Amino acid sequence: MRPEDVLLPTPAGVYCKIGAFHIDPTRPVDKEALTLGGARVTLHPAGHVLGSAQIAIEANGLRIVASGDYKTVVDPTCVAFELVPCNVFITEATFGLPVFRHGNADAEIAKLLRSVELFPDRAHLVGAYSLGKVQRVMALIRKTGYDQPIYLHGAMEKITRYYESRGIDLGRFELARAANKAELAGTITLCPPSTLKDLWSRRFPDPVTCFASGWMRVRARARQHQVELPLVISDHADWDGLTATIAATGASDIWVTHGQEEALVHWSVSHGLQARPLDIIGYGDEDETSDVSENSNLAAMS
Repeated sequence: MRPEDVLLPTPAGVYCKIGAFHIDPTRPVDKEALTLGGARVTLHPAGHVLGSAQIAIEANGLRIVASGDYKTVVDPTCVAFELVPCNVFITEATFGLPVFRHGNADAEIAKLLRSVELFPDRAHLVGAYSLGKVQRVMALIRKTGYDQPIYLHGAMEKITRYYESRGIDLGRFELARAANKAELAGTITLCPPSTLKDLWSRRFPDPVTCFASGWMRVRARARQHQVELPLVISDHADWDGLTATIAATGASDIWVTHGQEEALVHWSVSHGLQARPLDIIGYGDEDETSDVSENSNLAAMS
């Protein structure tokens, strides 16, 4: 058998003729299913970050959907969340408390830009998660018509360039290490949260520390991280998004994991649904203030 009998290059991406699926398609393709044993498995956009997916499993007339991390608001940097009707819905609960209502991300960006205008002699450092959050914040800034270069910490360059390679226009960006201190006055720099109070931040003129996270809804979190300008922007569904999605799936059985489980279980039961927490070890209060890039190698990448 020739390799071409298994994998065939097509305009939409590499296609497996035997399995009837694409590998890393660059264009929309028909929904593809994988059969494992007696279960039919399909992937559906989760709207969390670029490439994020829900998993739907169908067997013996039952459909179960595991959401993974998701959000239901518009995000120009990833495919929108797809609602998949199901019998059982396994939902995340990172922001599974009524206090977490993220509000309008555009209004948060407007707050950032007003601060930049008010303090032209200061640099604005925005702490953000490297995968997805940074690129979304950049896209939101560009949406306003802001056309100045956006500066990045070196740890964020590779993933941001990957987003660009997928056709996502983020405008002009440069590495902060390539600019001198005077040039950074009046600019916006995106960086890992750990660097906001690190030695790295001293290269900026009188920096305004900002933080783009759903956790910034809680004032104590902002004070804890010494954030001057909290920006409530999250890549997870808030309380209203979680409860609306649960109701819209039509599922009668709700399994809750990865966060504030009990409150969402209580809400589901009070609305006539069966519900239970999964209590999976290792899942808990996912803190967006952490970042996979925060490690001892950051200084070398800056």
